[in-house]
Amino acid sequence: MVSAVFHTPRPLESSHAASAPAAHAHTPTAPATQAVKLAPSPQGPRWDVSAWPPQVVPPLLGLLLLIGLWHLAASGGEGQFPTPGATWSAALELFSDPFFVNGPSDVGIGWQVLSSLERVGLGFGLAALVGIPLGFLIGRSVFAGRMCAPLISLFKPVSPLAWLPIGLLVFQGTEAAAIWTIFICSIWPMIINTAVGVQRVPQDYLNVARVLNLSEWTILTQILLPAVLPYVLTGVRLAVGTAWLVIVAAEMLTGGVGIGFWIWDEWNNLNITNIIVAIFVIGLVGLLLEWALVSIARAFTFEEVKS
Repeated sequence: MVSAVFHTPRPLESSHAASAPAAHAHTPTAPATQAVKLAPSPQGPRWDVSAWPPQVVPPLLGLLLLIGLWHLAASGGEGQFPTPGATWSAALELFSDPFFVNGPSDVGIGWQVLSSLERVGLGFGLAALVGIPLGFLIGRSVFAGRMCAPLISLFKPVSPLAWLPIGLLVFQGTEAAAIWTIFICSIWPMIINTAVGVQRVPQDYLNVARVLNLSEWTILTQILLPAVLPYVLTGVRLAVGTAWLVIVAAEMLTGGVGIGFWIWDEWNNLNITNIIVAIFVIGLVGLLLEWALVSIARAFTFEEVKS
């Protein structure tokens, strides 16, 4: 639009230039030449160093405060609680060979984390296959929304671990029961956020679709899906975060290979240092999952996504 309004001036006609040669001889430097002289020379990107301290200093101070309080608490006790230095040494030892295998259940911490992530991925994937289409149906159909609303309100507040015995009874296996628990805790955020996104699509979009006599499939793929995508991704972020929280507790009850059961096993061995290392590992994995999903949301949506 700017280029359509501000045009560059046309060159003078040759007849005008011939009729006033003297005037052009005494005319000062053209404005275009002055603009070129005033234009700054191209430079590389400038790093705003002054913006770094407000972003870097507060997190560092918070981390140092945590380490300081941790050190005071560990030093004032009877030696049962490990110090930050002892925890760091234990972490270096654990991650010196994180993928060793000495037996079916005696594996490194790397395999423990990957096993937990595998269960989260399976349960979350099944929840997405069911929850997102169901959310579209609830958002598009008033009858379906009224039918499912009481069920969602009834079962959503139930703790995911309360569904674990049902999974053990139905599937007769701890692995399937853990995946079932992840499925249950992940499906509600995706259903609710998708349905809310569909209901908030501007009615004008749907009116135009009716005027153009578009099919339901065209409305779904060309109108609803692009408009609802930010809500779907928000539901996905909430579901993944909840699933990663629940799998740790579920594995403590089901056993096997996984970061949750590994923590419980270390507690039985009274190895508090490894438990603290596992807590930091769980937090870092959750942070990486959140960062990855925020990056995906920023890439596929036009709205600002806050981490």
